[in-house]
Amino acid sequence: MRFLITGAAGFRGAPLANALVKGNHSVVGLDDLSTGDPKELVDAVHLVRGDINDRPKLWSLLQGVDCVYHLAARVIVPESVLYPREYNTVNVGGTVTLMEAMRDVGVRRVVFISSGTIYGNQKTQPVRESNRPNPRSPYAVSKLAAEYYIRTIGALWGIETVCLRVFNAYGPGQRLPLTNAPVIPYCLRQALDNGTIVIHGNGEQTRDYVYIDDVVKAMVAASSVPDINRMIINVGSGKETSINELVKKVLEITGAKPEIVTNQSHDSGPSSMRADLAIAKKKLDYTPQYNLEQGLKKTIENDPRFQKK
Repeated sequence: MRFLITGAAGFRGAPLANALVKGNHSVVGLDDLSTGDPKELVDAVHLVRGDINDRPKLWSLLQGVDCVYHLAARVIVPESVLYPREYNTVNVGGTVTLMEAMRDVGVRRVVFISSGTIYGNQKTQPVRESNRPNPRSPYAVSKLAAEYYIRTIGALWGIETVCLRVFNAYGPGQRLPLTNAPVIPYCLRQALDNGTIVIHGNGEQTRDYVYIDDVVKAMVAASSVPDINRMIINVGSGKETSINELVKKVLEITGAKPEIVTNQSHDSGPSSMRADLAIAKKKLDYTPQYNLEQGLKKTIENDPRFQKK
């Protein structure tokens, strides 16, 4: 098959592209390189630098494509609170632009990489795809709006669609900005540098951490399995881990003794989050292969930033 991946040089896009090439598929990638790293891609991936809202460029890249993976997005939750218009332009407007270009060229399948943040606070766990979304940030709203656009206009234009709601993915190569860093690479860096780990809230809030290799397997399967048109499918580990438990596990694995402080005044987000994986198991034959300890060890082993000098 021939694939177009938007956001191909990103944390999720690069391992997906590399896995598809390894499976003897042809892959072209689009990325504005605002956060992505082209060095993470194997040579066989044809990467083009460009904007997701550039429809003429999309027309050219979509020629001969069988399926699109749509990952291009702005993804920092606190940043979305400050710049909701920009998040709407990229995450929602870019999605509509892509769908228009697919319609124009005649591409008939898209896999949209959505987010578990759409669920927000829920009364019961695990969260199922049928749960009513309760987004708590402009980022989550933008992902939910993009889902609705994809499913609605996909049905109108005869494009097969599937939305994967990926929970807290982690692994080697995950971006580590100076502010608002994802929690796992942040904890690993601070521990290995004997720095300070700041826990927001009481640390009892839970998240579903899923290793990137498991996410890639689900994404690859979603491009070709039958009978999933217009479906929403959770992709996670199916386990919930508190921040306190995560920090404890990081310290056990690294043997580090960083300073631990708490910031009770900071909004720590939803109190709990765990993905129900029944649909993923049934439709994608998806079973996570890595528990948190295994995933953390593989992250350290395969990411030079976390290896002792």
